[in-house]
Amino acid sequence: MSLCASFSTTTSRLTSLPSSLSSSSPLSLRFSFTFRENRIPVKSLKDPFAARSGRVLVKAQATAPASSEAVKLTPVPSEMKAWVYGEYGGVDVLKLDSNVAVPDVKEDQVLVKVAAAALNPVDGKRRQGKFKATDSPLPTVPGYDVAGVVVKVGSEVKDFKVGDEVYGNVNEKALEGPKQFGSLAEYTAVEEKLLAAKPKNIDFAQAAALPLAIETAYEGLERTGFSPGKSILVLNGSGGVGSLVIQLAKQVFGASRVAATSSTRNLDLLKSLGADLAIDYTKENFEDLSEKFDVVFDAIGQCERAVKAVKEGGSVVALTGGVTPPGFRFVVTSNGGVLRKLNPYLESGKVKAIVDPKGPFSFPQLAEAFSYLETNRATGKVVIHPIP
Repeated sequence: MSLCASFSTTTSRLTSLPSSLSSSSPLSLRFSFTFRENRIPVKSLKDPFAARSGRVLVKAQATAPASSEAVKLTPVPSEMKAWVYGEYGGVDVLKLDSNVAVPDVKEDQVLVKVAAAALNPVDGKRRQGKFKATDSPLPTVPGYDVAGVVVKVGSEVKDFKVGDEVYGNVNEKALEGPKQFGSLAEYTAVEEKLLAAKPKNIDFAQAAALPLAIETAYEGLERTGFSPGKSILVLNGSGGVGSLVIQLAKQVFGASRVAATSSTRNLDLLKSLGADLAIDYTKENFEDLSEKFDVVFDAIGQCERAVKAVKEGGSVVALTGGVTPPGFRFVVTSNGGVLRKLNPYLESGKVKAIVDPKGPFSFPQLAEAFSYLETNRATGKVVIHPIP
């Protein structure tokens, strides 16, 4: 999934599903940090994250029946382990640093002890410098998706307290000044409005697999005006976004018919997620079907073909690749309100997180996990867990 185009910011208060998200335009906050000598040099950066000695204690037991996870009772240290890159490039620019300063917390933020994080295609595109003009300064700790436990709260935070289990997408605007300090670290500072309480019935790895992908799926459906009784075709239905589009279209938006594409090995997965028609793209061209759809959600980059499968007057969402009219592209806005409104569907089991079966990958295996993600063969999300 590529994230590139203009978008509107959504508020965190939603009253119904599905409904249009109202908009505002708060500024994204940027962060910087420093490293010990002999680490990646930090040129012309101040040091807002200098080592501190605050001792905030927390103990949290996961409530998910399927998980025996626990976040141990420990003081917040002054330094932590984090994955860092100081130059743009391939997977080889990623370095594990054990001496990164734990970030400070602004008034509207919480400090999260990261239990799990997930990888997204946008992480790789950012690391490769594909939107360096609007990126935050190097060096960068990557990562958008996070699940963990609150260990410190800012003075203006109202909805969370120390010990709360949370999840979210840490970057409100994916391409415009994303945080210099992301989720692939032991701790990360996140605005309260970008987070939601972790669903009680899922573990941290499953929770980390959700935020950016489910927000993209939801916002894309909203933007098409999707409503009960409509039909949809999802391209790459076994991917991180596509697997959630299938479920949200059926369970939340009331789709009358859902079709989706995948390779042969994932056809059963599509059906289990709620697809009425599972199309094997290795054997059949979806655009040749006599059936046409109200919406085509292209999560793979085949817009030129996708527009041939949509009904007259229908909509085509294109997340990556070229855009052919009437296709359109958008950039997701991180919104904790969306997660909170979708939590009941997650807790009831109507919507499920899909974690790639090759994972979760351990924290030291991050480079391997990115290499796997960039083969474009992952099913669902590639997750990093546990994070020490």
